[in-house]
Amino acid sequence: MDCLFCKIAQKELPAEVVFEDDQVVAFKDIHPKAPHHIVIIPRAHFATLNDVPAEDSPILGELLLTAQRLAKKLGVAEDGYRCLMNVNAGAGQTVFHIHLHLLAGRAFSWPPG
Repeated sequence: MDCLFCKIAQKELPAEVVFEDDQVVAFKDIHPKAPHHIVIIPRAHFATLNDVPAEDSPILGELLLTAQRLAKKLGVAEDGYRCLMNVNAGAGQTVFHIHLHLLAGRAFSWPPG
């Protein structure tokens, strides 16, 4: 498999990892859109959110709980942060390995875009 994020998770490619455990890896985005921009991925490969079967759905909670813990660690939990997941190219997904963006450190507007 030629997946960029799988290679990061397997330490075949460098990344500025800020957290990892047996289920997830979190690293700084190389093109940050906010002062804090962290990408949180599962170690297991799922191309899009549409590809996560019900039996593997607990990983989705792990992504969100990791975002919560990192927001607290960064000191942005009280001020606010954004969690974002793009699904498929039409929504802006460019790496086809599910990932959650944690963005913080500036004000965000709505709608995003």
